[in-house]
Amino acid sequence: MNPDQDAPAKERPPLSLTTKLLYGLGAAANTIKQRGISTFLLLFYNQVVGLPPAMVSGAIAIALIFDAFVDPMVGQVSDNFKSKWGRRHPFMYTAALPVAVGFFLIWNPPMGWEKEALFIYMLVCLLVIRLFDTFFELPSSALLAELTEKYDERTSLIAIRQLCGVIGGLIMTLLVYEVFLKERPDGSGGITQREGWFEYSIVAAITIFTIILISSRGTHHQIPYLRQPPSRKITFAGMAKEVAHTLNNRSFVVLTVSGMFMSISLGLKGALELYFSLYFWGLTQSQLSALTIAGMIASVSGVSLASFVSKRMGKRNGAITMFAGAVVALVLPILLRLMGLMPPNGSTALFVILFIDVIANGAMAIMTGVMLASMIADVVEDSEVKTGRRSEGLLMSADNLFKKVVSGFGVFVSGLVLTFAQFPQGAKRGEVAPEILHNMALVYLPTLVTFYAIAIGCLFLFRIDKDAHEQNLATLRARASTTTEVAE
Repeated sequence: MNPDQDAPAKERPPLSLTTKLLYGLGAAANTIKQRGISTFLLLFYNQVVGLPPAMVSGAIAIALIFDAFVDPMVGQVSDNFKSKWGRRHPFMYTAALPVAVGFFLIWNPPMGWEKEALFIYMLVCLLVIRLFDTFFELPSSALLAELTEKYDERTSLIAIRQLCGVIGGLIMTLLVYEVFLKERPDGSGGITQREGWFEYSIVAAITIFTIILISSRGTHHQIPYLRQPPSRKITFAGMAKEVAHTLNNRSFVVLTVSGMFMSISLGLKGALELYFSLYFWGLTQSQLSALTIAGMIASVSGVSLASFVSKRMGKRNGAITMFAGAVVALVLPILLRLMGLMPPNGSTALFVILFIDVIANGAMAIMTGVMLASMIADVVEDSEVKTGRRSEGLLMSADNLFKKVVSGFGVFVSGLVLTFAQFPQGAKRGEVAPEILHNMALVYLPTLVTFYAIAIGCLFLFRIDKDAHEQNLATLRARASTTTEVAE
């Protein structure tokens, strides 16, 4: 047998619905963590703790860049790791406790510290969270290409994973607005006050810990059917050469470049989303809760339609179409407000428009994410045909590397946008000067649209359709058959 080829797994029985659901459940841990950091962390440390926005966004950007360079190392190691629990599961189990503890600590900074000390505290917590979250999320994502090789089943499995992730994140967000940091009728409380963040942090941390263990255990019985790495010795230079060879795949490069520009915009959007909701649109926390429910409706709709759109249009064309629609839905309300064509803040008409818009944007964004993730999985066999190696972890981690590096830039830009607009600290809803909000939107919109447009344009160069994927599988089966005959 070729020493560079992974040892084939046993023939796997069909995946049960329970296995699919437990595998998909794992995404909820990552989404709860990610939504907490991307949605609330800038607001928390800026408006509640009192750090300047550029300092907060700078720490987030540093942690993202650190995480990005850790990812490929974890991916390559997990691709070649040998144990009785396979390549992926030891890392997944290890992640549970450190991620949960780090997430709890970041929302409970010491009182009375200087800004510089708080910056270092936040950064260390972020680095711990990012490092050990990679230990779970990356191997778990890499399992996808091993659990099924079927072109359409991959899309449905990713759809389940996306649904679990989005619903988990949205439920925790809803609990923030309506339970842990509920705004009282007299205007006290709410997400800009310190009380309630302790309860949120401990519930979220326990939830993340539990989900990681349950999901890891839920796929544990699949270990005998997963591929085992070959027994071989390889130098660091040899490993670097393999990495370069694996990543030199046109379709992978196209998806990576597209993902980079998309991640810049997502970093910018995620960091400023609450600022637009609270101050630009003047929404109450009850209305934010309702929009969270709209997000759940969007998630169910998107997941339900993703497989249909993928089969009808193909993954690439479906992703391009849904991506473009999601961007239009995202920017249109802000553009119309700048043109003076939206109802005034506080009106029922405005909220109804935003509610419908969240559903439209969210559904198309979910469909886009499902198809893009499935396209990345299809690169695994295309790469194996060209290199002779299975490199799920490396491909997933490299894709994450470039996305995280540039998304850190997007988060950093969000701090600059707030600084440029001279956004006040301790701001109250309805009391921020209109020119500040106007300037914030004028910088935000063209930046967002430019990067999203480039991301969509890159997808036209992706070349792996269903026929190409089936041909890759046929080539690998023929190669495996020939190798077996030679060995005998």
